[in-house]
Amino acid sequence: MISPLNSWIRRLPVWVVYLLGVLPAPWLFYLGLIGDLGADPVKAIEHRYGELALQLVIAGLAITPLRRHLGLNLMKFRRAIGLLCFFYVSCHLLVWLVLDVQILNQILTDILKRPYITLGMLSFIAMVPLAVTSNNASVRGLGRRWQRLHRLTYLAAVLGGLHYVLLAKGFQVAPLIYLGMILCLMLIRVGGVLIDWFWLVLDAVRCALVRRLS
Repeated sequence: MISPLNSWIRRLPVWVVYLLGVLPAPWLFYLGLIGDLGADPVKAIEHRYGELALQLVIAGLAITPLRRHLGLNLMKFRRAIGLLCFFYVSCHLLVWLVLDVQILNQILTDILKRPYITLGMLSFIAMVPLAVTSNNASVRGLGRRWQRLHRLTYLAAVLGGLHYVLLAKGFQVAPLIYLGMILCLMLIRVGGVLIDWFWLVLDAVRCALVRRLS
């Protein structure tokens, strides 16, 4: 089952993911313009863009566990998913800045005094270097530092999830599900790394014992 799926994935061009990933942005904006998003279309568009960004965060975090545990290889799409996530976060932020708040002093006040907005801005700031260095030239130029830099993904993901939870008014299940999925995927990833380290250390100890006894 997984092998034919991986074969199909290898034949799927990355540009298809970019195209399909971008399409909801203008469509949602169009729905807002024609009044199909309720009484407050600006808030609706802002919310939808933010949710799409979180869904892409979760999709990106799931790629390594899916390959490790199920054998499903989506690695070729990881960069596209990350850049699409940044695209929707930027759209979410722009709608808030330009169409929602609009007043510069109010924007600065909200960033400083409203915790959920502070966390959201910190998440965006953490994502900027990730987006800027999501290219082959940066991978070659930064070397091992590229991997260390892209650990900011985890910080940005958690801050984004917390932003959504704090933003929700009253008790809402959806934000908690998003944050829970982010944390679970991070635990799975960390657990996998720890297991790999354990086997590496065990193998090193075994090799040392063999050399000593031989």
